Amino acid sequence: MGSLVGQENEHPVHRVWIDAFYLAACQVTNAEYAGFLHATGIKAPPLWDDPNFNHPEQPVVAVSWFEAVKYCEWLSGMMGRKYRLPSEAEWERAARGGVEGKLFPWGDDPPESLPNYRERWKSGPEPTALSTPNAFGLYDICQNVHEWCSDWYLPDYYAVSAERNPRGPETGERRASRGGSWRHHIKVTRCAARSSIPPEFQYADYGFRIACDLS
Repeated sequence: MGSLVGQENEHPVHRVWIDAFYLAACQVTNAEYAGFLHATGIKAPPLWDDPNFNHPEQPVVAVSWFEAVKYCEWLSGMMGRKYRLPSEAEWERAARGGVEGKLFPWGDDPPESLPNYRERWKSGPEPTALSTPNAFGLYDICQNVHEWCSDWYLPDYYAVSAERNPRGPETGERRASRGGSWRHHIKVTRCAARSSIPPEFQYADYGFRIACDLS
């Protein structure tokens, strides 16, 4: 985990061991989230009716960390297995696609090298699964929207994190997130890049994807 060319919060680069897990191929879409809203009666997030954000296959946005967790709990009850948000360590492991030491899922070439980069993400996120997946079959893993992680965020956590299955600090004021955003000047992040906001915030470039254990 981590990077020598990133921010201070990505230091030090360190080896982490992660138990096997499943991660959804795509970010949770509006169509999927609509089933949750219908079943629970929870209020729709801001921008739900905005045409820039409400295509059924776009990732749902403007959901707080708490709402993302509630979705996982609802889905767990529906499907009979425990779904959850991934940890930061799990997310970075998945984003790298089994390749260590590269900046991006595809290697070290800059985001501007992606096909049609300058014409994409003009007014909102793209529908999911339009781009080429990484080596693990994951779509949009470093782009489209920031993705909530389960961890509390601490800038210098890497200096004290566990070697196996780190889950973040015990407490905090901000929740960790990973991945790029359609809103940013550079719209695709490096695999190691970290971000965070308070868990109650509902931003137009924040969504999530779900994880679960193998058993």
